[in-house]
Amino acid sequence: MAADPLDVLNPEQRAAATWGERDGARGVRAGPLLVIAGAGTGKTQTLAHRVAHLVLQGVDPARILLLTFSRRAAEEMTRRAERIVAASLGRPQGSGAARRDARLPWAGPFHSIGNRLLRLHAREVGLDPAFSIIDRGDSADLLDVVRHGLGLSARDKRFPRKDTCLAIYSHRINTLQPLAATLAAHWPWCAGFEAELTQLFRAYVERKQAQQLLDYDDLLLYWHGMVGDPLLARHVSALFEHVLVDEYQDTNRLQAGILRSLRPAGEGLTVVGDDAQSIYSFRAATVDNILEFPAQYSPAAKVVTLVRNYRSTQPILDAANALIAAAERKHDKQLVAHRGGGARPRLVSVADDRGQADYVIDEVLRQREAGVPLRRQAVLFRSGHHSDFLEVELTRRNIPFVKYGGLKFLEAAHVKDFLAVLRWADNPRNRIAAFRALQLLPGMGPAHSDRCLSTLAAAPTLSVGLASFEAPAAARAEWPALVTLLSSLSSPSAAWPGQAERVRDWYLPHLERNYDAAFVRAGDLEQLVRIAGGYPDRERFLTELALDPPQASGDLSGPPLLDEDYLVLSTVHSAKGQEWQSVYLLNVNDGNFPSEFAAGDPALLEEERRLLYVAMTRARDALHLITPLRYYVTQQPRFGDAHVYGATSRFLTPAVLATLEATGPAPAAAEFAASRPQVRVDVAATLRALWD
Repeated sequence: MAADPLDVLNPEQRAAATWGERDGARGVRAGPLLVIAGAGTGKTQTLAHRVAHLVLQGVDPARILLLTFSRRAAEEMTRRAERIVAASLGRPQGSGAARRDARLPWAGPFHSIGNRLLRLHAREVGLDPAFSIIDRGDSADLLDVVRHGLGLSARDKRFPRKDTCLAIYSHRINTLQPLAATLAAHWPWCAGFEAELTQLFRAYVERKQAQQLLDYDDLLLYWHGMVGDPLLARHVSALFEHVLVDEYQDTNRLQAGILRSLRPAGEGLTVVGDDAQSIYSFRAATVDNILEFPAQYSPAAKVVTLVRNYRSTQPILDAANALIAAAERKHDKQLVAHRGGGARPRLVSVADDRGQADYVIDEVLRQREAGVPLRRQAVLFRSGHHSDFLEVELTRRNIPFVKYGGLKFLEAAHVKDFLAVLRWADNPRNRIAAFRALQLLPGMGPAHSDRCLSTLAAAPTLSVGLASFEAPAAARAEWPALVTLLSSLSSPSAAWPGQAERVRDWYLPHLERNYDAAFVRAGDLEQLVRIAGGYPDRERFLTELALDPPQASGDLSGPPLLDEDYLVLSTVHSAKGQEWQSVYLLNVNDGNFPSEFAAGDPALLEEERRLLYVAMTRARDALHLITPLRYYVTQQPRFGDAHVYGATSRFLTPAVLATLEATGPAPAAAEFAASRPQVRVDVAATLRALWD
């Protein structure tokens, strides 16, 4: 050993990283472990050291399953583990030997790992190994086709649209709740359509199965079903000595069920998370998974709590500790700052949204002049529209900002066209991809495309079916090129390198005919071609794009931000995992924290408390909680003054208020005190005289 990798860890981190006993045959034998990692306590570092410790103790890296919620998180964890192992063995950083020592072939997001396991065992679960994965947009489109086919779009009552139907379907699958419970809790206005929605979802599932299509939720659902069989569960479980899970508080019931099937006794299972940061119930995540984890096993799982915070000052942590201490169900912890003291968080009362915007802008500029760049400051809010007035004022006062959100790369029409051709070649039964690709040709509208798909369904192969179809007159000139392209791509002997280039070359004339700014859009296609070159095969390329898509489209994401600096605006949900030196939290009033939509549900109220906790723990040095006194009502004249008073958030209990510095606007009367005239007018006598 060139160095002890554990020297950089504090005692709690070290206890988590080294949990278990040395086993000569397996490297390390360990029971179930829950690591409660409070905000800013070095969760990623601890988990990476856990992986490195297992490898250094003799565990084969290929027998470690690391489950995360993003590919980037898995890559970062792997890189850190490689560096730790390399330093411990005295190998050069980044060398081939260092990468081999800690290479984790089974590290990735839940859905990506599920896809790989399902392709290994496709036959056992009734799938074709060449099944296709459809993204959210294609799933909604397929649901819409089925919805229209069942006549649900022509009802005399408002029936939910495709995106709502998909959200209902996804929530019901991931929570494993009856459809009636899902509708009652989240879509009460759809409760009267339970029978129709059941019919719709059954037809949707049958359509996917007939075309060998899996949507995002199916990857977990099939994986859950696969390990529900004891024989298959033992086989899959035997692939791994240790299973490690990041962000366990964000798992849903399907994911927790998969882990229980893989590790019924908890052997070699480590989960890391923070119940106080469980804020994604709208994605079907449940805090119960992490709260109930220790009691699932006998003896109970080992619990290690990380409380040393390396991000925030102690006054900020005092406020966050007081807030979360009032939670009804929690793993107890008191965060302690590594950095020491600082200023107390401010509770700022302002008159209204204009006063709120003025306070934020003035304070942001003051901090900027004190040496805190704009990009190290953030304005957080519960809902996206809460920053509307502030955005107007920031623009008026020439303060650049970015707001998280926007069009996703795979939602751009030309990108979906390009990928549809590859997806059709990869799975000839993929009618969604085929329907889109066919309509790229002139004259191939929905009717002709549907007629072509009927011809293909009766043909033994894709190339035979295409060759036998009689294209309409407007498409005949372009038809041979499409037949040649798809025949070459769908051939079992076709090599992957070069396929993306051939699709691009075929598609460019259609891009120029169908879209404006074709030159700009072609840049996205070039990027896709470059990305494709980094994947070993077509299936992996298409799968990764569906499961972990890029976030913005180059031609539609707006003009570039050419400025020296910019302020960050973000919802609290998008801010999780981030940190800034100064944080300004808007509208800390009842109705926003907690949201008015959570008021009748105790579980949702507790999640709203955790959401406020996440917002507060994003701050390193300065935290401002802003509470407007007035909210102007909607549906009144532009300059109307009708308003309601904002009640301070119920989460700001006396214990929390004791940790804050309360400030407010100066009394307006003070401005005129010096010029007040020295007279007295008996207005009361004048009023009495009216009735004499």
